[in-house]
Amino acid sequence: MVSTNGKPAPIKVRDKFFRLYLEKEQIDRIVGGIAGRIDMDYQGKLPLFLGVLNGAFIFASDLLRKVSIPCEISFVKYSSYQGMASGEKINRLLGLNETIRGRDIIIVEDIVDTGLTMAQLFADLKAYEPASVKVACFCFKKDAFRENFTIDYCGLEIPDLFVVGYGLDYDGAGRNFPDIYQLDETL
Repeated sequence: MVSTNGKPAPIKVRDKFFRLYLEKEQIDRIVGGIAGRIDMDYQGKLPLFLGVLNGAFIFASDLLRKVSIPCEISFVKYSSYQGMASGEKINRLLGLNETIRGRDIIIVEDIVDTGLTMAQLFADLKAYEPASVKVACFCFKKDAFRENFTIDYCGLEIPDLFVVGYGLDYDGAGRNFPDIYQLDETL
């Protein structure tokens, strides 16, 4: 949707307005770049992609369609957000069913900000003795990051913005937009 000034019109999600931040064509190129790096790093291996629900489902789907190496996928569900803020309490809502001992794991996350959810997932996975654990995230808020682990495959480093679309949400809404939008507090 385009406004009268030729710029993309803002969108409304619940009670907030958001303006375009990243178009789907740019997203597609970024995902392709991540997939290419994973293909090179995992030649001759069978990694298990572990998508973190709910947000990562779109990124995980796009990423797996672009990865050309043999692989498998599973999902876990963790939650830390309440409204527009990441909370200190991490809720594990859906656990892992696969045997991962000795497996190469690639955690797929839509966004890493404080890193608290990912740190909890790392701790949980360690008990299962995987061969390796790496992280692929689409968005990384480096300025908000408070943990000490590496983002191995980072699609896009963003400032500490609140964003929706491409799986990212505001109270469960807005995930379905193919582009990414940032909160616009001027509207």
